Amino acid sequence: MTEQVRPDRAPMDEEEIQRVQVGGAHPQGGDVVLCAYDARWPVRYATWARELRAALGGTARRLEHVGSTSVPGLDAKPVVDMLLEVPDPADEDAYVPAATALGFRLSIREPDWYEHRVLKRFEPEHTANLHVFPESCPETERMVRFRDRLRADDADRELYARTKYELAAREWTYLQQYADAKSAVVDEILHRAGHR
Repeated sequence: MTEQVRPDRAPMDEEEIQRVQVGGAHPQGGDVVLCAYDARWPVRYATWARELRAALGGTARRLEHVGSTSVPGLDAKPVVDMLLEVPDPADEDAYVPAATALGFRLSIREPDWYEHRVLKRFEPEHTANLHVFPESCPETERMVRFRDRLRADDADRELYARTKYELAAREWTYLQQYADAKSAVVDEILHRAGHR
């Protein structure tokens, strides 16, 4: 299961985690492993973004590098989170086949939360989560504002890093549980960034 921090939603229970997972969720078990910031992450994003823009054409209305790998100096799980806005995420035929041809696989379908979809791509040294939302979605603005705040504010970036390490030391059945546990600090940082 990919993680998605959602400070405005209750934590997902196991039934919901199973329901949104295409093909069913499998428990990961163990600790979350965080790595030192890797300058290859934005390079990998740029390559994947270029490929996606070429394959999707006008369907790709917005594409952004988000999540911890988009913040220079921030330790992270080695998973490049990407944000894609399309006219209608429920119209999977408009973007899933083209993304699948590039090695992405549809993993999550959440029609009740902004029609959110996640496609994953695995490579030997890099993994990507492609989060798909509709145009002008409030969640995309929240994700970009959070990224920009962490890029600009040393204290909030350090607070987030400390929180991630504290939570990563715990055992989680599903990665989403780790993400949900970060919600309070994400909400606190977004509040300071002027996002209510």
